[in-house]
Amino acid sequence: MKNLADIMKQAGQMQARMADMQKKLEVMVVEGRSGGGMVKVKMTGKSVVTGIEIDPSLLKPEEKEIVEDLIIAALNEAKGKAEAAMAEEMKLVTGGMPLPPGFSL
Repeated sequence: MKNLADIMKQAGQMQARMADMQKKLEVMVVEGRSGGGMVKVKMTGKSVVTGIEIDPSLLKPEEKEIVEDLIIAALNEAKGKAEAAMAEEMKLVTGGMPLPPGFSL
């Protein structure tokens, strides 16, 4: 069994890797698309929306509900990609070791 000093050293290293991962997620950009690419949403790995692009052909008053639904779909896709990227980064930080219950970033 490892001694307490080794365990503390590993904990400190993991904390540093997690801080690096947080910084990486802040600058990572993922893109969600819907409607065959007619609506695009960009967000950071921390789920902060940084841009929305809407194809001009969708900007008709009678298409309002459709555009709103497409934006929601694109946001959800981008969020899913951000969460997947975060999970992948977490695997790298923890060496594939599962996090304790209730632990989150």
